Amino acid sequence: MTLARNVYKALEDIVGPENISDDPAVLDSYRYSLAHTAIHIGPYYDTFTPRGEAVLLPGSTEEVQAIVKLCNKYKIKFKASSTFWSAQGYPSGENTIQLDMRRMDRILEIDEKNMFAVIEPGVIGATLQAEAMKLGLNTHLPGSGCSCSILAGATSYFGSGPSNLYGGWHYDNLLALEWVMPTGEILRTGSLGAGCGWFCGEGPGPSMKGVARGFLGAKGAMGVFTKCAIKLFAWPGPQTLPVEGTIPAYRVSLPDNFKAYTVAFPSWRAWADAAHMIWDAGIGYLAHRQFNMFGRDLKFAMIKILTDPTKTLGDLEELLEDPEVQKVTQESMRDFQIVLAGMTRRDMAWQEKVLDEILRRTGGWKVEAMNEPEIHDWALLYLIRLGHKNLNLVYAGGYDGCFGFLGAPDYGTTYVEEAAEFKREWEKRGAIVEAGGDCMMGPIGGQGGGGTCLWENFTCFDPHDKDSVEGTLEFFDACTELGLKRGWGVGMEKWNAAARGPDGRTPPKEERDRIHLAAPQPSVFRYQHRVKEALNPNDLGDAYYETLED
Repeated sequence: MTLARNVYKALEDIVGPENISDDPAVLDSYRYSLAHTAIHIGPYYDTFTPRGEAVLLPGSTEEVQAIVKLCNKYKIKFKASSTFWSAQGYPSGENTIQLDMRRMDRILEIDEKNMFAVIEPGVIGATLQAEAMKLGLNTHLPGSGCSCSILAGATSYFGSGPSNLYGGWHYDNLLALEWVMPTGEILRTGSLGAGCGWFCGEGPGPSMKGVARGFLGAKGAMGVFTKCAIKLFAWPGPQTLPVEGTIPAYRVSLPDNFKAYTVAFPSWRAWADAAHMIWDAGIGYLAHRQFNMFGRDLKFAMIKILTDPTKTLGDLEELLEDPEVQKVTQESMRDFQIVLAGMTRRDMAWQEKVLDEILRRTGGWKVEAMNEPEIHDWALLYLIRLGHKNLNLVYAGGYDGCFGFLGAPDYGTTYVEEAAEFKREWEKRGAIVEAGGDCMMGPIGGQGGGGTCLWENFTCFDPHDKDSVEGTLEFFDACTELGLKRGWGVGMEKWNAAARGPDGRTPPKEERDRIHLAAPQPSVFRYQHRVKEALNPNDLGDAYYETLED
């Protein structure tokens, strides 16, 4: 379907001729996703996201509002995205225009005293972090990395990452926001709506955060968030990161009030006990089971490659035969990374003593090989900056997550071995990368600095290989079947599958309803359906807003 010329001209009048296009070549460049839903990629299936009718680059809230009002007039769907991390940033159906928010990329304010920043959708984590650090502040970065939009993570998706522990999830950090609603009305929430500035998203009056975000965010399907305030937190380091090295072995040497440790444990019970003790003691700046994304059996060999610019993936098999690599691999089976950051020397000394005491009580240890200066400084930069997220795709060009246990540490640790062994058996079939079954990574900490861990089991595959894609889809279906049988519920493999059906396209309504009905609280999606009816009467969003009709 092609936009009528009068509609195209009206949109062009809003953004200017240089900021709109319906050229098929341009539109096809907005049909490609590298992240969670990488199954969309591959020459064996016509599984790219649908082609939009046009792409627009608005430059202001006023332009966004005018576009949305015009879409309501002509009943055209619209989809806004900032940095396009996954297929859910692209249209899920036909008769949709794509709003690319990259022109709105200003940091409007950093309030040093009250520790928050006001940003537009195109501000990425790396930019905000760099500016905040100049003022002794830092921002939470989502697990998708520093190249992603901070506003998108806070308003429209999950927003979890290593700094959950100290900095809080993105939905914790979201303050006031400016929202062009699906009808074209502008809602300014919290203190902003009362003319009192950006400092609070919850009042005066009732909060709209739950309505705006919904379950895991509306993913661009319920209007457009054009500005938001995001809470910042203390940064006791230099104003700029003194990065050294060369790709991919970038590293940073920071003062003695920073330490990056990999800690490991003799049992999963001890692992869970240590997480609880860290939260109770209030120590730590960042904590994540980050490098396990490479797989239990491969991670230390991968670290050796990534910290040595003379090595390549071609050295992986030889490194796996190295007795020292095997020794470290064995001792770090049940591990996670933690960064300590002392606000003073005494604070740092106290945190070190507390960590040592926690390890003593749980029988844990620091993995000494990870303390070698070049590896330590690489891991420190990796966790602070999250600038290496292309490595999610390094094995075969595609990945997705499965299971995704979210809850207290005791929940994930109870089932991690069962889930890992299940995946290991599927790895032997050859469709997915054989990495040791346990590829579960995720943050050590959730809302309020503790309480939850997330276990996303990375599954790497070749999106250009028909057997690998089909085998991965079969594996994900088997994960869901196991999860339902064991009472774990529908896993990440199905929530991510909201962006793809059996043929790679958005699944039919019947399948999406099945996913929602299998959730622990299906009433959430019924309420979201009512919200959609009230706030989006012309249904101008897309299928990524999770709803279930009564």
